Amino acid sequence: MLNTYWNDVYRFQLKRTRNEFEAEEVTIKTFSKAFDKIASFDEGYNFKNWLLTISKNTHIDLVRQQKNQWKSATEDQELLMTETLLDDAPTPEDLMITKQNLAALLKHIKTLKPKYQVMIQLRFFQEMSYQEIADELDEPMNNIKVKLLRAKKLLVESLGM
Repeated sequence: MLNTYWNDVYRFQLKRTRNEFEAEEVTIKTFSKAFDKIASFDEGYNFKNWLLTISKNTHIDLVRQQKNQWKSATEDQELLMTETLLDDAPTPEDLMITKQNLAALLKHIKTLKPKYQVMIQLRFFQEMSYQEIADELDEPMNNIKVKLLRAKKLLVESLGM
C-alpha cells in the first residue's frame, strides 16, 4: 500500500502545501492514520480516493492546529513573533536606487514618439484601465491595447532588453 500510493498522496499534498517538508509530514501522518483505520475501509469505494480524503483531512487538522497555536501564544510570544517579521520599509539606499532607475526609465520613455509616451503615462503612471484610456483619448479599446503593446515593445528595445 505504501509503495503503491506514496507518490499520489505526496503530490496531492505538495500541491496543497507548496512545501516539500510539510507535504512529506502530512503524507506520513496520512499513511499512519490509514493503517490505523484500514479495518473501517469500505471496499465499495476507491482506495486511492479514501487515502486522499484522509490526507486532505490530515492537512486541515494540521492547519487548524497551527492556527490554534498562534492564537494561544502568550503576549510575550506574540511580541517576539512580531519582532521577527521582516521590515518591508525601503531603506534610504533602496529609495535612492529606485529614484535613479526611475530617472533612467523616464529618459528612455522620452525617446518614444509622443503618442506612445502618452500611452505609457496614462497606463503606468496614472494607472488608468484600458477603458479609461479609451474614454480619455476617444479611441476604441482595441486601438488602445495595440498602441500600448507597441509602446511597451519600443520601450523594451530602448532599454536594450
